[in-house]
Order: sequence, then C-alpha cells, then structure tokens
Amino acid sequence: MMPALAAQRRGCRGLYRLYLRCQAAPRPRACHGWKASMKSRSLSYILPCNRLPMQLMSQVRVYTSNGQKKDLGSEDTNRSAHEETLNKAETGQDTTNAGQKQSSPKQPIQVKVKAVLKKREYGPKYTQNNFITGVRAINEFCLKSSDLDQLRKIKRRSPHDDTETFTVYLRSDVEAKSLEVWGSPEALARERKRRKEAEIKYRENLFRNQRLLWEYREFFGNTKPRSSTATMFFKGPGKVVMVAICINGLNFFFKLLAWVYTGSASMFSEAIHSLADTCNQALLALGISQSARTPDPSHPYGFTNMRYIASLISGVGIFMMGAGLSWYHGIIGLLHPHPVESLLWAYCILAGSLVSEGATLLVAINEIRRSARAKGLSFYQYVVQSRDPSTNVVLLEDAAAVLSVAVAATCMGLTSLTGNPYYDSVGSLGVGTLLGTVSAFLIYTNTEALLGRSIEPEQLQRLTELLESDPVVRAIHDVKATDMGMSKVRFKAEVDFDGRVVTRSYLEKQDIEQLLQEIQQVKTLEELEAFMLKHGDNIIDTLGAEVDRLEKDLKQRNPDVRHVDLEIL
Repeated sequence: MMPALAAQRRGCRGLYRLYLRCQAAPRPRACHGWKASMKSRSLSYILPCNRLPMQLMSQVRVYTSNGQKKDLGSEDTNRSAHEETLNKAETGQDTTNAGQKQSSPKQPIQVKVKAVLKKREYGPKYTQNNFITGVRAINEFCLKSSDLDQLRKIKRRSPHDDTETFTVYLRSDVEAKSLEVWGSPEALARERKRRKEAEIKYRENLFRNQRLLWEYREFFGNTKPRSSTATMFFKGPGKVVMVAICINGLNFFFKLLAWVYTGSASMFSEAIHSLADTCNQALLALGISQSARTPDPSHPYGFTNMRYIASLISGVGIFMMGAGLSWYHGIIGLLHPHPVESLLWAYCILAGSLVSEGATLLVAINEIRRSARAKGLSFYQYVVQSRDPSTNVVLLEDAAAVLSVAVAATCMGLTSLTGNPYYDSVGSLGVGTLLGTVSAFLIYTNTEALLGRSIEPEQLQRLTELLESDPVVRAIHDVKATDMGMSKVRFKAEVDFDGRVVTRSYLEKQDIEQLLQEIQQVKTLEELEAFMLKHGDNIIDTLGAEVDRLEKDLKQRNPDVRHVDLEIL
C-alpha cells in the first residue's frame, strides 16, 4: 500500500508543477489558446482548442492539436517524460519558444470539408425510369396503339440480332396514360380480368376449331403442301429411321411366322427383337418430329432434346421388351426343353433378315460417316458422344440384329445337328444378353446428353482465347460451355471489362471540343451531377454494345454456339 501512496504523491506533485508553469506562462488570446477552464477543488483542468498556437504547443507537450490529451501519471515512463519536459522548460526553452513566436506569424490550421452528394433513397420498388415496349404497354395496361402516339418515344439498342434499335416508352408515362384512359386503378384491374377471361375462352375455341379442322382434313383429304416436318423423314436421320421402321416391320412379320411353324426359342427371340426395333424406331420418328417444333414461352430453348428423350425411352424399351423376353424364353427352354421342328424355313427367314438388317446398317453407317466428317470427328467419337441419337439407335440396333441373327443361326444349326434343344435356348439367352448390352449403352449416352455435358476442352479453349484477345476484356472467370444436344452449345462466362477501353470507345464517337466546353461550364454540384449522369448513361450503353459485339463474334466464328450469356463483373 505504501508504494501506491508514494506513486500517487509523485503524480500530484507533477500535476501541481504543471499547473504552476501554466500560470507563469503569458496567456494568449482565448480563441487561439485555451478553449475553456473548469475548476474542481484546488486544480484547474484546462481544455485544449483545435486552433492551439505554436507557442503553447511548445510549452506544454502533453496536449495535442486534435483536441485529445495524453494520459498523465498512468505509467512511470509518462511521468518521467513529463518531468523531463518541465526541466527543459526551466533551463531556457521558454526563451527559445518566445523567439520563435515573434519570428513566425500565427497561422490557424485550415480544415477542408469534403463535398458529397446527398444519397437518394429509391425505396424497395422503383420503376420510374423503367422502359417498356409497345406490345407490353398495350397488353398489360389495356391501351390502344393510338394512345401510345401521344407518349414520348425513346430509341434503344435492340436485344435481337435482326434489328439495330427499337422504340420503347417510359413506364411512368404508360401508367399515367392508362389511368387517364380508365380513370382509376380499380377500373384498369377489372379490364385486365375481363381480357384474361376472353383470352382463356379464345384458346378453348381455338382448340375446338383445330380439332374440327383435323376431322375435316381426315374426311376430305389434306391438300396443303408438304410441311417441313414431313420433309425431315426424306433426308438425314429421318430417312435412316423410316427405312429401319419398314425393314424391321417386315422382319418381325416373317420371323413370327417362322416361330409359329418351328417353335424355336431362338426364332421367338428374333421375332421379339424385330418387334422391339420397330416400336423403338417409331418412337424415334416421334422424337424427330417433336424436335422440329419452334420454341415457345414455356420452352424458350426449343425441343431439340426430344430426340435424346426418345432414344432414352428406346433404350429402356429394348432392355425390357427385347432382352427381358429373350432371357425369359431362353430360361423356360432350359427348364422345359421340347424338340424343334423343321428349321428350313427358319434358315430362309434368317437369311432374308440378315440381308435386310445389313442394308439398314449400311445406311446408318454412311449417314454417321457423313455427319462425323462434317463435324471434324472420327466415327467412334461421333457415336460415343451421341451427336445424333436417332442415327445411333438405328446403328446399334441393326448391328445387334446382324449379330443376333448369326447367334440364332449358329445355335439353331447346332440343335439340328445334335438334336439337343439346349443349344437353341442358349442362343435365346445370347440374343438377350446382346440386346441388354446395347440398351445399357443407349441409356448411358443419352442420359449424359440430357444432363448437359461440357463441350470438348479444345473447343472451350478456342472460345476462351477469342474473348481474352479482345482489348475490351481484361479477364474472364467461371467459364461454362454446355452441349444442349444436336450440335447446339450454350456458352456462359463472367467477364471483367476494361472500363478505360470502354470509355475511350465512347469518347471516340463524341465531339471532344464540345465535350470540353461542357466541362468548362460546370460550376456547381448540380451541374456536375447532370453532366456525369448524362455521360454515365451513354457509357453504360456503350458497354452493352460491346457485350452484343462479343456475343455476335462468338456465334459467327463458332456456328455451334447458339446461346451466349456474358455476365459483367
């Protein structure tokens, strides 16, 4: 307790000596020295001013010019520093400081205030500056085209590739015009409800009329020219599918007759195989016709994936209908064997099936070779990547058909030579296993395509280098390129644009002398804000034009890229 009491006494002596020095020093004016003094008991606590002169700052080192006072007597080091300062003041520092005071004039510290614009509060929903097209104005606000003629028209960049600019209107003007036409928001809401009911009724009548027209065409005949959907089945994958449907249908009919005549399990498997091929290829034809539909609001990217969906269902159908029934019949033959009748007609039908299936296989091979050559891919890469699912299904089904005919003929020959019906049942199991392998491959490749796999790394690198080589782009991040099917690619990237290059591109289109005159006329904050808002809006439009240019270049140099999404960092 005694050391603490001694420290307290030393602190009190230091403060008292500081007080005596301050009393002995000449006092300057209050505006440049001490701001105020407050007495408490026997000591005066003097508050410093922000404009503390140089003389007082040299005399009393424990005060600063920012209005803060250092801690006195908190630690021994601070106390020793204070005592040393007072000793220096006693030995002649006052005289030196007085000379400095006379030689240098008093200059108060000047503080600059930063001028900022008042922050504007827009609220949670702000649509006063939004633009709206004429079609939306007519549909959503129940206006006529003549009502829009009285509103301000603004030309903006078009989001479509076929037009440069298009006309828009301010949403606030359209809302005010709708209230002027309808009188109140309640009346506008009633009109919207009425039009919605009329639209629903129109769609119902349209569906009814389309059905009546279809019945009329069925009765009197359709005299319309051949549609584009129908022409798809006379070339390319559609031609391959139609040829396969016709041949496999005939093969199923003759194989079914041979099974009824001979009772062979292998022949039954072949008949089931041909039936499964016919049904699956009919499903492929449906997928091709559906994939040609134009995009609608519910499906903005179109219906190209319908081919993959049809091929996936086809693979599942082959597995369940072809492989399943073949395995079932082969197992039944092993459990309950029965003698096989004359196989002469069965051999003849298998020979005809081999020729027809081989012809279809050649058609599919030629089509895939032509398509792979056009894409710059090998035959194997084109098939594995499932570039054309419909042709791939025909190719694999016909290849499996040719092999299954060979397996069935071999097993039936062994049965006829040895008289053992187990060979025929084993042939049925072999055909089922072959069909199961084909179906598994089709399910895998089409599932991968529907999941949205990435494009080849080399192609992705070319797209990335094309963007990075442009002067307006500083860097790109989070690059994704998805194969949407049927050689349609969707490209997405986060782009870091160089603002200086974009601004220079804007300035190159401006009159620099006129722009300089506008800058020189800026005198107030309001004029500066108007100047910056005007040219800032134009620079944003220039940035949008640069984005459109990059997207157009990507599509032109890479025809497979159909959709480009460039997001600004």
